[in-house]
Formats: sequence, structure tokens, C-alpha cells
Amino acid sequence: MTPRPSVGAAIDLGSTSVHLLVARIEGHDLQPLADESALLSLGSVVDEHAHLGVAMRGELAATLARYVAIALEHGAGTISIIGTEPMRRTGDASRVVAEVERATGVPVHVLAHEEEAYLTLIGVTGGREVTREVLVVDIGGGSSEFCDVPAHGPARVAGVRLGANRLTKRHVDTDPPTPTELQAMAATAESILRGALDAHPRELVLVGGTASNLLKVTPEGRDDPVLDRDRIASALAVLSATPAASVVERYVVNPIRARLLPAGAVIVGALMDRYGVDAVRVSEAGMREGMILIGDVAGRAWRDRLTELAHGWPA
Repeated sequence: MTPRPSVGAAIDLGSTSVHLLVARIEGHDLQPLADESALLSLGSVVDEHAHLGVAMRGELAATLARYVAIALEHGAGTISIIGTEPMRRTGDASRVVAEVERATGVPVHVLAHEEEAYLTLIGVTGGREVTREVLVVDIGGGSSEFCDVPAHGPARVAGVRLGANRLTKRHVDTDPPTPTELQAMAATAESILRGALDAHPRELVLVGGTASNLLKVTPEGRDDPVLDRDRIASALAVLSATPAASVVERYVVNPIRARLLPAGAVIVGALMDRYGVDAVRVSEAGMREGMILIGDVAGRAWRDRLTELAHGWPA
């Protein structure tokens, strides 16, 4: 008898959004059953107050309780809540963890940069063996995670504090951004990326909402998940001439995300320059998919086996 596919769920607490994915696991493949996000802007709250505070902790706990209920309704055998950049910085992280676990019955795992990058890699590859050097970059709201995987040898990971929300808050006061603001963002991105992971990838893969939403404002992006220099230039031309509200209406982009897309496009262009590539692939799979896959394979021991399993495993 063929084993019945299992169901897993992952919820990640990012700088811009809190995102739920529930999926049926079929070997290295996932079939989504629920995919939902709430734009709570945790990173901005931490930037302003250095902690989430009572009100935001309550809203977060309520959102996560609802997401856990959705996961259970779909039959999830494993549910993982993972905290990223804002959880690493918030001064009340221990209270967040305690209140979320009390509200949901599920522990919160606050990820190190390295763990975040490895999980993203597993999501992009589906846990399959890597056969050529690939650099995976997750452009977040407050930081970006890098994972370089050579065909032979250990994977290398690093993070930089360069994200679409952080860059926007630092340089942009107008909507749409002015040429001067775009130039300032480009200069900052270039400067920060000089200190990013040194790599020579055969393929550069981007994950995260910034990259996937940039595809929406390029003419061919909806059918071809690639951003090349021409498409980035086209996206910047639109975003520098169109108020965020019009971007939302015209391209079906979330209002908060639309405000951050010019910075996202600048970061993608800077990444191409830094790593000498003319195009990048955008993957819809990322950290949540990686968490579901490794949770299914390794169970509660996933953290102990993460470095080993980052290189893939048999079907």
C-alpha cells in the first residue's frame, strides 16, 4: 500500500509580513493547501520602538492562533512557527515567544541568519541534490539572507542588513520616489553589498515577496519568473513615475508592498552588479517550504540535522 502523503505547515514572522503555508508533502514536492499572509510590519515596529509592545504582541498572537487553526483544519501533522529578523532584534522577544506559545500551543523558533538561509535553500531546491554552484538570496524587509552552494563542498551562508523596508525608510520621503532618492538607495545598496558573501554562482535565485511582486510590474514577468536588466529598468521606470496607490490598482500589489518595490528593484539591480549576472530566477518557494520539508524528514531534530540536509537527501 502506498503511504498516505503527510501534511505540514510553516508560519514565518518576517519584517513585512506574517505568512502561513500549509502543504501536502509528496517526496520532494509540496502541494499547497492554504497560503495566507498578514502585513503586520513587525520590522517597522521594532525600528521605531525597539520592541513589539503589548498591542502588537496581542495582534500577532491572535493572527498566529488563527493560522494554527487553519493548519489543523487541513490536517497538518507538523506546525512550525519561525521568527526571522524582527524577532532577532526585538527587546521583548521572550514575551513574544511565551505569549504566542500560550495562544497557539506551538513553540516559536527564532532563527539565526545561517538557519534562515539553509531553510530557504532547501525550499528552493526541494531538498534535491545541488549539482552546480547556486546562490540563493532572500530579500526581506529588514535584511537579506545569502546561501551559496557549490557543486562540491559545504554551503556557505551570511546575512546583511539590507532590505526593501529598511532602504525605503532610510532614503524615501516622496511617492513615487524621486531620481535623487533612487540614486541614494542605489549607492547604499552597492556599498552594503560590497561586504556580502563572496561567490561566483552559475545561477542566482531570488526568493521573497519583493522579488515575486516585482515580476507583476514587468510585462513578461507573470509568465516567465526571470528578472533581467531590461525588466528591472522597466520596473523602475514604472515605479518611479507611478504613485503606490496606482501600482496597487494596476498591478494587484498589496499597498504596503507597493511602497517598497522601488527599493526592491534597486536591490535586485545591485545584486546583479555585485555577482556579475545579467538575469536572476525568481522562486516562489523559500523558507516556509524548506521548513515543511525538513520538518517532515527530520522531525524535532531538524535543527541538529539542518547543515547536513541543506545539501539534499534521497527521495
